[in-house]
Amino acid sequence: MRCYAAFSCLLVSVILQNVTPKSHSQPWQCERPKSPSHMNSFLWTIKRDPPSYLFGTIHVPYTRVWDFIPENSKKAFQLSSNVFFELDLTDPYTITALTSCQLLPRGESLQKLLPRELYRRLKSHLDYVKHMMPHWMTPDQRGKGLYADYLFNAIAGNWERKRPVWVMLMVNSLTEADIRSRGVPVLDLYLAQEAERLRKRTGAVERVEEQCHPLNGLNFSQVREASPWKRQGRE
Repeated sequence: MRCYAAFSCLLVSVILQNVTPKSHSQPWQCERPKSPSHMNSFLWTIKRDPPSYLFGTIHVPYTRVWDFIPENSKKAFQLSSNVFFELDLTDPYTITALTSCQLLPRGESLQKLLPRELYRRLKSHLDYVKHMMPHWMTPDQRGKGLYADYLFNAIAGNWERKRPVWVMLMVNSLTEADIRSRGVPVLDLYLAQEAERLRKRTGAVERVEEQCHPLNGLNFSQVREASPWKRQGRE
């Protein structure tokens, strides 16, 4: 990362948290701190003139955590003229490349890779989600023109062509709480949109391939071990 001497710089990174939700219908929320001094900002300062910052985020809708982000982190964002993210989620190429990297090689399908019973259970679960999605969506989402069939296809479309690790991540995001928050940008995307709105210089420190290749290198056994369904005794 290069920051020009005349500007303060903010690097937005991602903190991955393994959170087991209390239930599928109740979204995870931060516990309110006792006082501002108890708030962990996940902000590091790089002492230079002017200073630069490293800020850790998590992939959750920003509305779940925004009120719990201390003012020093928000101030660092406001003061920074350059903001660099893990990936540039505002670039259409990034989204296209992320979609392409999830696919199995030509001629392969998930049905050929998964044990028959596991494939049957997966298909049955996705049929259940598709049936329930109209009941999970909020009036506000429908008012904005976001409909269940469109949303299901946007998330789970072409699932039979995806690699197992991406299907696992997809299934984990198909809960009632997650569906109800669709349309609200995750924290790092919200910050990227704000940076563009405020005409800050933005960029990315990683390429899509640097994220995709390690995940795509996991074999089926490793994906099963990483699955929360297995950890919760549902395998």
